[in-house]
Amino acid sequence: MTTVLRTDGLTKAFGRLVATDDVNVRIDSEEVTSIIGPNGAGKTTFYNLLSGQLKPTEGTVRLRPRPGAEDVETDDEGLMDVTGMEPYKISRLGLSRAYQINNVFEGLSVIDNIRIARIALENRTMDFTSNARKDEELTEHAWEVIELARLEEVAETECSNLSHGDTRKVEIALSLGIDPSVVLLDEPTAGMNATETRKMVDLVRRLNEETDTTFVLTEHDMEVVLGISDRILVLDNGSLIAQGAPEEVMADERVKEAYLGGDE
Repeated sequence: MTTVLRTDGLTKAFGRLVATDDVNVRIDSEEVTSIIGPNGAGKTTFYNLLSGQLKPTEGTVRLRPRPGAEDVETDDEGLMDVTGMEPYKISRLGLSRAYQINNVFEGLSVIDNIRIARIALENRTMDFTSNARKDEELTEHAWEVIELARLEEVAETECSNLSHGDTRKVEIALSLGIDPSVVLLDEPTAGMNATETRKMVDLVRRLNEETDTTFVLTEHDMEVVLGISDRILVLDNGSLIAQGAPEEVMADERVKEAYLGGDE
């Protein structure tokens, strides 16, 4: 396996409050990794540090750039130091994020949303209605993403008319639109019924296997976590207290105490 994302001594302090405390992790290319922890454990802060929304107090974030990324300088592992970079620069280098709150253009169709993601990656500007829809290369790429996400039946549907489950799939499709090396998913099954949840778990597992993109997610539903994860990281009070295979992590006494409430 290949490391696609690495943090070393990653720390973020807000005054006396240390929200992320000396976190050292490696994310491997072939694994779906889940990050869990109680409310206030530091998961959102950690994501914000990875994606550039926050600048660390100490430590580094290193990312394997997506194929074709320009102006990259990597270390011996093929990782690039993206610490403190602006979010749009980190995104163009290959780290994409799908948020819990839907972030689609509801007045546009599914395929138009994906076209926009690609335009943003390539730093292009164009009159969308007159040019983007006529761009054969742009449209071909959008259809490839739509097929990956199994969105063919709703490709021309305005996003405001989609079900919650399909809208969440569009969020993932948007993140794939920039050919990322890593996608951060934020509560991907939030608000879903059992059928939608099962389909989302299957989608993420399949995409992780069929594409060169590695998926990392935060999730509160432990059934989802155990069903989707090859590896679990556990945060508590900003510190990484456990990491490993699901069965190993769930048996850890520190995890039972911090996240599951002990043995009771």
